[in-house]
Amino acid sequence: MTDPFAPLALRRGPAMKNRFMLAPLTNMQSHADGTLSDDEIHWLSKRAEGGFGLTMTAAAHVLPAGQGFKGQLGVFSDEHLPGLRQLANAIRQRGSLSSVQLHHAGWRAPAELTGQQPMGPFEDVQTGARAMSTAEVEAAIEAFITAAVRAEKAGFDGVELHGAHSYLICQFLDTGNLRSDGWGGSFANRRRFLDTIIDGVREKTGADFQLGLRLSPERHGIATREALELAEDLMTSGKIDYLDMSLWNCFKTPIESEFSKRPLIEWFTELERGSTALGVAGKIMSAADVRRCLEIGADFVLLGRAAILHHDFPEKMQADSRFEAIARPVMREHLRAEGLSESFVDYMATWPDFVAD
Repeated sequence: MTDPFAPLALRRGPAMKNRFMLAPLTNMQSHADGTLSDDEIHWLSKRAEGGFGLTMTAAAHVLPAGQGFKGQLGVFSDEHLPGLRQLANAIRQRGSLSSVQLHHAGWRAPAELTGQQPMGPFEDVQTGARAMSTAEVEAAIEAFITAAVRAEKAGFDGVELHGAHSYLICQFLDTGNLRSDGWGGSFANRRRFLDTIIDGVREKTGADFQLGLRLSPERHGIATREALELAEDLMTSGKIDYLDMSLWNCFKTPIESEFSKRPLIEWFTELERGSTALGVAGKIMSAADVRRCLEIGADFVLLGRAAILHHDFPEKMQADSRFEAIARPVMREHLRAEGLSESFVDYMATWPDFVAD
């Protein structure tokens, strides 16, 4: 079994010191204009201090029209650079790699936040979203690329593209994307939006700048067979440094009957990956869960809920091979002690059975 505390070399840039990555977690702690708050810097730097090999920001929107959440971090303006520089430095000083997750909510961008009708690759009746024009598609691609360049300028080791959970990149991959302008229809055209962003980031950033990608393997209009093809193709292409598979639950069986004979994680760990690192996320709450993911063949794990509950989960696991996250619901005082601001605690209280009120 891979040692959870062994370094992980990435194709570009510095190695992770261990196999623990902080999952990109919505926390609603940034200012209304997308600039970082002291609360968010404290929350993230505390995770870097707690032993995570790579500390990733929450989803950061690359255009004002792509904002998906109140208090969301922005990376669409040079006005965001001072806070981003401060965060990158804080993470580095604590011995962790750093990454900004680049995001556009697409049709999941509420009009009350953006001041405009949401839009995506095709109309969505449920959200009232309209279809983007070809020019708007091209502008969104450029916004992702420019945001990556801005993150590099701020001093981050890399960025991750948010291609999961039915946000904009995932919406283009949706089998319902039947655009006729070259950005939809066939699988090759539906993935073209993502492929063009990846090529642009690689072209416009340095040789050591790290590029990761988060994908959904099913639901959200995603066909598992296409997700497998895309994952293997991108891992073996040499264009990305790590793939982050958001499995919801690492050990669940797939929804599609064609793949339901074994856990979802196994379909991805058996893929050819070249020198690209493969990570998994989804209800990893104990040292035993971490070891099981690595035994199955993942290169690293991404911790979300467990990292909210314990800023130093990696250190706790290193000290206790049987460590398990504290049982939920937890008291507000516990979360405050773990570096969550009051607004973040309030957000976590909207999650079922997470906060004891």
